[in-house]
Amino acid sequence: MAFEKQSNSIRELKEQISAYQHSTAEYLKLIIYKKIVKSALSLVNILLIGFVSLIALLFLSIAVAISISNALDSPSAGYYIVGGFYVLLLILFFAFGRKVLEKTVLIKSSRNFFND
Repeated sequence: MAFEKQSNSIRELKEQISAYQHSTAEYLKLIIYKKIVKSALSLVNILLIGFVSLIALLFLSIAVAISISNALDSPSAGYYIVGGFYVLLLILFFAFGRKVLEKTVLIKSSRNFFND
């Protein structure tokens, strides 16, 4: 009788452990899914904002180039000045800004990913 009771207890324990493992696996799947969706939504959001900002910057750059060209009475001078400004910004970014950008993105993405 005691052996059967012990056998039943062991069987119930195995079933409970199996159920716990299954529920833990399902919970981890949900957490991973949530983090993937959150990351994908952040990426889409950043790309959309970046695209709209890039279009706005393009039109503003053209407007500034036309204004400079009119002020200097030279049709191409404004475009060269604006282009040179962007080349200067690019050089400064590659010289000083890459590590700052990498650090900022790494910190923000890790906060979003690991802190729910």
